[in-house]
Amino acid sequence: MIKVMDIITRYYKKDSDLYNTLVSHSNDVKNMALQIAASHPELNADTQFIEEASMLHDIGILLTNAPSIHCHGILPYICHGHLGREILERLGYPKHGLVCERHTGVGLTEEDIIRENLPLPHRDMLPVSIEEKIICFADCFYSKTRLGEQRSIQEVRSSLAEFGEEKAECFDHWCDLFL
Repeated sequence: MIKVMDIITRYYKKDSDLYNTLVSHSNDVKNMALQIAASHPELNADTQFIEEASMLHDIGILLTNAPSIHCHGILPYICHGHLGREILERLGYPKHGLVCERHTGVGLTEEDIIRENLPLPHRDMLPVSIEEKIICFADCFYSKTRLGEQRSIQEVRSSLAEFGEEKAECFDHWCDLFL
């Protein structure tokens, strides 16, 4: 078992606004993800990994520029997943790093990245493992600007549909699988 809070406090000043935002949001995602895993034993999800990776999925936000959530880095917020992967890979946690990179919305295809001219490596960043999918799904319900408030299924679906109906359809499939 990795010491998640030791990793977080290596990069985030304990009790700072940014730390509190990250930890509050990550706890909400973790709790929902663990609830999904417990409700669906047939998925054989690794709950220890879900617990760890849920808490670390947004570790890269401190390097981005998103003042509304206390991030004062220099890179665009869309980079936080890829940056989180780099952080966790350097620490020896490549599997946890993949969760960081693959959790944006319902994931990003290489085509999405190129079409939208996103400042990301040109490769698919889609959740693959059941644990990645559960964490990605749970993350869709929680914003870092409205901490502790769970969005409705319709709110999540509508926000994803803005990026293409295929994103909303993926979410619909996950609703059938996880709820």
